[in-house]
Amino acid sequence: MATLKPTISAIYFAASFFILYALTFSFFVHGRPATFLQDFRVTWSDSHIKQIDGGSAVQLILDQNSGCGFASNKKYLFGRVSMKIKLVPGDSAGTVTAFYMNSDTANVRDELDFEFLGNRSGQPYTVQTNVYAHGKGDREQRVNLWFDPSAGFHEYAIHWNHDRVYFFVDEVPVRVYKNNEAKGVPFPKLQPMGVYSTLWEADDWATRGGLEKIDWRQAPFYAYYKDFDIEGCSVPGPSTCASNTNNWWEGAAYKDLSPAQARLYKWVRTNHMIYDYCTDKARNPITPPECLDGI
Repeated sequence: MATLKPTISAIYFAASFFILYALTFSFFVHGRPATFLQDFRVTWSDSHIKQIDGGSAVQLILDQNSGCGFASNKKYLFGRVSMKIKLVPGDSAGTVTAFYMNSDTANVRDELDFEFLGNRSGQPYTVQTNVYAHGKGDREQRVNLWFDPSAGFHEYAIHWNHDRVYFFVDEVPVRVYKNNEAKGVPFPKLQPMGVYSTLWEADDWATRGGLEKIDWRQAPFYAYYKDFDIEGCSVPGPSTCASNTNNWWEGAAYKDLSPAQARLYKWVRTNHMIYDYCTDKARNPITPPECLDGI
């Protein structure tokens, strides 16, 4: 049997195509950064943010002088962002450690929030999620975490595509916000968003509605971030990226929760949810339309 050997021109064509494809794909889709400074910048109080392990992790500091924050250098339109965070230990009442996406567009902003509300020692940490779309927010849900998030790092992720926004804690879904534009409910899909993290004082509302204040004798307060992972369509960039249905975060597996994920989601909502704007009749006498769709 004769052996077919590729010609030099065929090899050259294949290699050129592969290189072009790789360069094009890398331009469309942003992957995991190597270090903090490669993809993030300090947004306020740089004296309160310290790089650790060559920039693979950072320490955020809150004291009576200042909190601090950092943000991604680029904005993204759809994708998945995650960080591993170790929250403030001990008496953290009145502090808020945040990880969120924000379009930074004033009154019409889009925003996807993780806000970790500190508590008195021995009480569970509460994570509040919120969704702003076209400037409309007030969609808070709160869940008490089922572990001590200050004892070690845990992964918190936001997965955002045309159909859903998912909030995950260690791959456990704690919030699903569906695209209900057909019901007249805005969905964040037009504005790119940057990735932000902050540690700040919010004792006027964060713990028991502001009843528990920060005990500054416990200061300084520390939170730690590492494993910064951003996979999405960076903006500016080709507009075809965000509409590309072949992006992995748009795949069939992310159109809805799997049966196993749905069971975990029900477990979280049944056993750990402590507030849901959907059932707050004082704020919403008429149930918001998206709440009727089992979000």
